[in-house]
Amino acid sequence: MTQHPDATVRSQLQLPRNTRAHLWRDVPDAAWNDWQWQLKNRLNTIGELAQVIHLTPEEEEGIRANGIFRVDITPYFASLIDPDDPTCPIRRQVVPTGRELVPFEAEMADSLAEDRHSPVPGLVHRYPDRVLMLITTQCASYCRFCTRSRIVGDPHQNFSPEEFEAQLDYLRRTPQVRDVLLSGGDPLVMSPKVLEGVLRELRKIEHIEVIRIGSRVPIFMPQRVTGELCEMLAQFHPLWMNVHVNHPKEITPEVADAFDRLSRAGIPLGSQTVLLRGVNDHPVVMQKLMRELVRVRVRPYYIYQCDEVHGAGHFRTSVAQGIEIMESLRGHMSGYAVPTFVVDLPGGGGKVPVGPNYVISQGPGRIVLRNFEGYIGTYTEPSDYAGPDMAIPPEWVRQEPGQRGVSGLLSGEALAISPQGFDDVHQRGGEPHRLNRDPVKWQPRGIGVE
Repeated sequence: MTQHPDATVRSQLQLPRNTRAHLWRDVPDAAWNDWQWQLKNRLNTIGELAQVIHLTPEEEEGIRANGIFRVDITPYFASLIDPDDPTCPIRRQVVPTGRELVPFEAEMADSLAEDRHSPVPGLVHRYPDRVLMLITTQCASYCRFCTRSRIVGDPHQNFSPEEFEAQLDYLRRTPQVRDVLLSGGDPLVMSPKVLEGVLRELRKIEHIEVIRIGSRVPIFMPQRVTGELCEMLAQFHPLWMNVHVNHPKEITPEVADAFDRLSRAGIPLGSQTVLLRGVNDHPVVMQKLMRELVRVRVRPYYIYQCDEVHGAGHFRTSVAQGIEIMESLRGHMSGYAVPTFVVDLPGGGGKVPVGPNYVISQGPGRIVLRNFEGYIGTYTEPSDYAGPDMAIPPEWVRQEPGQRGVSGLLSGEALAISPQGFDDVHQRGGEPHRLNRDPVKWQPRGIGVE
C-alpha cells in the first residue's frame, strides 16, 4: 500500500459532540438542531465550500465542471470534514473531484438495470417476493458514488401522485410481493405527511408483511430523527430501516442518539456499506466500522462492491480487496458483526454474495474445511441422512414461475439453465429433420414434469 503524501491519522478519527465548522460557530442551538434549517443551509457552490475547507485544484475542477451530479452537503456533515486533509473519508464521499469526469470501461447510467425491471415508474421488481419502491429523488446530501445519479438530485425526475398511485396499484394486484423497500432519493427528506400517507397505504395491502426504509438521513442529518418521526414510524410495524454508513467517523454522538431513538421505537436497524477506494478499503478501517455499528445497536448487513455507474470509477476497488477485507472480519468479531459482501451484478443480475472459500475438499461422507486462522479440519457427515421428512403446508410454497434458479435444479424442476438462444445457436441454422423433430427425446424422466 502506498500512503497518500497528505494523509493524516487525524482525518480518520471520530469527533466529539457538537462539532461545528467555524462558519456555523455562532448559529443558535435551536437552529442547528432543526433539520429544516440544515436542509436550507446546505453547501453547494465553490464559494460556500471554500469557507469550510481548503479546496484542492482537483476539487475545484470537479465543482466547476458542467453537468456534474448535484452537490449538496448539510452543515452538520460538512463540519465533520477535515479542512486540510484531502484524504478525509467524509470529504471524499461528498466533495466532487475532476476524476468524476473520467469515463471507464463498462460504466453505465443505470448499471443495475433498475429501469428495465420496472413495471411502473419508480417500482423495481427484480426478486420474486419483494420490490424496491422509489418515492423521491431528493436526498439530504449527495454521495459522489450514487447508483441512481441518473435521477437522484433532479427535481424534474421526482415522482408524481399519479405515479405513486400506479406503484400502489401494482402492489395491490401482485400478491406474491410480501416485502417493500422504500428508497429513492431518501424517504426521510419527504414531507412527513406524504411519507406517512405512503406507509398507511402500504399497510392496507394485506399481503405486504414487511416494510423497509433505506435512508442516509440519520448520517447526514441526525436532527431529522425526532421523537415525532419515530412515533409516526412506529405505527407501521413490522418496519425495518437500513442506514448507510461507510466510515467510523460518521458515527458521532448525535448519530448514536438518532439510532437509539429509532431502536427504542422498535425499529430494527441494519447498515449497508459501499466498499470505496480511499474511504474504507482497508481491513482495519472496516473492522473498526463494524465494531462501532454493533456498539450503537446497528447490525452490519451488506458490504457492496461499488457499482459501475458513471462518475464512480475512481471509487472502485478490486473484488479481491473486498474478499481480503471479509477474511479480516470473520473470526475477529462476533458473527452478527460480520456483513455479507455482495456484487450487485451489472445488467440486473441482482446481489451475488462473494467471500473467502472455507471449503477445501469434499468426498463421500466427509468435508474438509478451514477456519479464519488456517486451521484445517474434517467434518464427518451422517451416513443415514435421507433428506427432510416433514409435511409442508402447500401455501408456504412460492409459486413464481421462472425465478427458482439453482434451487429449482436441486428440487428437480429442470435439468439445466440455458442462455437465451442456446438451442438456436446449436441448431446451426439447420432445418428440422426426422432426428430432431420430437422434443420428447430430450425430456429427462422425472425432471420438470408434474
